[in-house]
Amino acid sequence: MGYQKPKGTNDIYTGEVEKWQYVESVARDIFKRYDFHELRTPMFEHLEVISRGVGGTTDIVTKEMYDFHDKGDRHITLRPEGTAPLVRAYVEHKFFGPEHKNPFKTFYIGPMFRYERPQSGRLRQFHQIGIEAIGSSNPATDVEGILVALDFYKALGVKHTKLVINSLGNVASRKKYRQALIDYLEPHFDELSGDSQRRLHENPLRVLDSKDEKDQKYVVNAPSILDYLDEESHAFFEEVKALLDALDVEYVIDHRMVRGLDYYNHTVFELMSNAPGFNGAITTICAGGRYDGLVTELGGPESHDTGFGFALGIERAIITMEAEGIEFPKAPALDVYVINLGEGTSTEALKLVQSARNAGLIADRDFLNRKVKAQFKSANKEDAKIVLVLGEDELKNNEVVVKNMATGSEEKVALHDIHSNFADIFSKQLEA
Repeated sequence: MGYQKPKGTNDIYTGEVEKWQYVESVARDIFKRYDFHELRTPMFEHLEVISRGVGGTTDIVTKEMYDFHDKGDRHITLRPEGTAPLVRAYVEHKFFGPEHKNPFKTFYIGPMFRYERPQSGRLRQFHQIGIEAIGSSNPATDVEGILVALDFYKALGVKHTKLVINSLGNVASRKKYRQALIDYLEPHFDELSGDSQRRLHENPLRVLDSKDEKDQKYVVNAPSILDYLDEESHAFFEEVKALLDALDVEYVIDHRMVRGLDYYNHTVFELMSNAPGFNGAITTICAGGRYDGLVTELGGPESHDTGFGFALGIERAIITMEAEGIEFPKAPALDVYVINLGEGTSTEALKLVQSARNAGLIADRDFLNRKVKAQFKSANKEDAKIVLVLGEDELKNNEVVVKNMATGSEEKVALHDIHSNFADIFSKQLEA
């Protein structure tokens, strides 16, 4: 038995990879409309970038990172998410300088790594698409980010979505709420799950995100963070809601929604799907929020210490499209297939296929010296529009047989004409 891929990873091959390319191309198109530009960060980072950015008590840092010491004894981790590395790049390259646009609007597409139990839509190497807008404290930035996510899924044809929002408030509001939550949960400490017992004093808001049945009966009656927002936080959230209302964007408020990363504050959101193919299950297909404070945490200036972003999994986006029964665009068919028969035709076949490609056409040829029937079978399998047949007699007469596969019509064309004017001959054949 040969080698197999590592657990929690996937090979993405022909027939599947086209789905990925389509989703990525739609994302790039939407981001372009909103004036977001791509930034690519390394797939590994210094561990401190992630632990300071994401939070030392999160599951990502305590349980899920692929971290190691390199040959220089530097503590390195494969990146588990995209925001902290991107903010590190923002600070390191001084994208907050006057020569750069503010807010700094960027996006990323690429693999992330977390050591967790593999399941549908959640792998150890997974792929995320995300945006970040850094340097704006305007609530309109939050709303624009949400609109990008909505427009992306709309462009994919996904319809069964629900926007859920909440506010985590500013640092002062969260501190007050944090204590209220501890006071509420502490009397039930012995009945909480092991994870929630550990989190209670380290990061009590994470208890609200627990799916454990032991925790759910207490979470449902937990105090609402919205009752602990100070005047500034309340006004910010009201502005976000007012802007969504002005744009006729439907949403629901869930005061228990927190998100799993420590850097979030003020607006948080999730886009959820109950697509028919999920059989009544509801799954999160995009999530994000505001992260004021992350820039200074990673050494940047206080004057630009504001940001908003989201991330979505490419695997999850594809699963969602399939659950809605959305058909993916087919890969482009072959324009030209060159059949070559007999000794001495290979060189001219190579010239023909290159002439087709130089004319902007998708072209291929036979390399295996097969019989004509087998070569035509390959042309049919690849839905070739035009087939060029080159045998020893055609080569001797400096011509090639051009066959329209849709109509079956054939004609002989001089090799010189084919090479000098391939695009016109191809167009005329299709029109015939």
